[in-house]
Amino acid sequence: MKKTIVTLLLLMIIWGCTKDDFCIQSPVTPNLILRFYDDINRDELKSTSGLYVWAENKDTIFINQATDSLVIPLNTASNQTIYNLSEGNVVNQFTINYTIRNEFVSRSCGFKSIYENVTFSSSSTWITDFTPTTLTSIENQNSAHVQIFH
Repeated sequence: MKKTIVTLLLLMIIWGCTKDDFCIQSPVTPNLILRFYDDINRDELKSTSGLYVWAENKDTIFINQATDSLVIPLNTASNQTIYNLSEGNVVNQFTINYTIRNEFVSRSCGFKSIYENVTFSSSSTWITDFTPTTLTSIENQNSAHVQIFH
């Protein structure tokens, strides 16, 4: 009797296990990609000098180095993300507004957020210009979304 119960329990455990699912789509929710360009020669990439980046009301700093591109996440719990970009002692506030549409990817990946009706604004301190000012959507991170001129 005990052997029968133990055997049934073992069979239930073996048959009850399902195959593990792994999300192979990385990343699912896209980040925002910024590329920095020279304000005078607008086709030429220009590195920043000692760039500090932090989200408004957060104390996390993303980077402290010279770079010509930046990959930053957007807040999926809000329709707005504000980043402070500091080059030297000058801080530029870069605001991103959007609506979020959640899309089911798969059982293992869950949902991804797609940012729609995206608009950008800047306090324009050390950033002299940026393009575009609006995007229809951010669905992937295959290329830069915004060109920043300084």
